[in-house]
Amino acid sequence: MEFKNQEQQPQPSKYECLLFDVDDTLYPLSSGLSKQCTINIEEYMVEELGIEKDRVVEMNQFLYRNYGTSMAGLKAVGYEFDNDHYHSFVHGRLPYNNLKCDMVLRNILLSLPIRKVIFSNADEVHVAKVLSRLGLEGCFESIICFESLNSSNLDTSSNDGSESDSKTSTNSDTDDTPPPLSITPVLCKPSPQAFESALKIANIDPKKTLFFDDSIRNIKTGKSSGLRTVLVGSSKRGNGIDYALESIHNIREALPELWEVDEKMKNQRLSSNIALDTSAVMA
Repeated sequence: MEFKNQEQQPQPSKYECLLFDVDDTLYPLSSGLSKQCTINIEEYMVEELGIEKDRVVEMNQFLYRNYGTSMAGLKAVGYEFDNDHYHSFVHGRLPYNNLKCDMVLRNILLSLPIRKVIFSNADEVHVAKVLSRLGLEGCFESIICFESLNSSNLDTSSNDGSESDSKTSTNSDTDDTPPPLSITPVLCKPSPQAFESALKIANIDPKKTLFFDDSIRNIKTGKSSGLRTVLVGSSKRGNGIDYALESIHNIREALPELWEVDEKMKNQRLSSNIALDTSAVMA
């Protein structure tokens, strides 16, 4: 009889943690924050770093594409600036008013009986503002962001002149080989090191974690890091994408198993209570 009762116990969920990106994941791309952020970065490059205006669009695209964030790219190619000032300039003028309180998402997150952690390249001030505007304070156990991943002495350049010279001389014999990219001192997605650091900080088992992000390249690194992946903002699945959601609101429809253990436990408690009540009546 004891063996039978043990068999009826609900099996633990195969997921122990949900890891969420913030921008264009917890809210839609149509909010306009990403577009304005790009404009602000380009203005920063002109006004604060003195880069020619006719170069910034192409340069910014190159840096973002190759380094994960424009900031990481700027640091890599030798620009020195204060991180807090950069974040204040780039994020401080974003149209946060475009974000509205999302009670639907809040209720979904609070109903999930699983750890929930933020993993963003953005600074902590920006993440806090977004969560506040969306009404999602208290929905996440912890936040991994720029400050979590990077040390306080980040403003010091990690590359010296001798390293640059050796890179240049290495490629002098082959005209058709592009020079290798400079190393950035900024740790951010989609680098494998950023994922490794985030998993360690939050004490996360990647094999038991679902990773939500709007960036395919972040998703691919997440997959190679052992995470199960959910692409948000598109319903098209591809290599490295386990699930694809048009909207973050579609979690319950796409992943009902996240609630199954909790529902089974509730049903089991209800059945137990009914059985106890029945026994009391019969007695």
